[in-house]
Amino acid sequence: MTTPIIARVEDSLARDIEFFSREEKLDKSAVVRRLLSKAVRQEKIDLALKRYGEEEISLARAAETAEIPLAEMLALAAKKKISLHYTQDDLLRDFGA
Repeated sequence: MTTPIIARVEDSLARDIEFFSREEKLDKSAVVRRLLSKAVRQEKIDLALKRYGEEEISLARAAETAEIPLAEMLALAAKKKISLHYTQDDLLRDFGA
């Protein structure tokens, strides 16, 4: 199911969308959907990393929020130099000790 959304954009952004539409031989709606999808995915990741970095949520919850695998979230956190918030108690709990 799709829901129409109307948005006003700057002229320069409209020209960029038209450029991609011509280059990729796609209609402008398809270009906007693709670009919006990428931006929303990245925003979810950024928010999840921010909340994890501020110790508001666990790494697993961050991965769930971003809708990416835990291993990918761990790699992204490492790339952003966000320290791993994982205690010895967490380890023991995860291994059922």
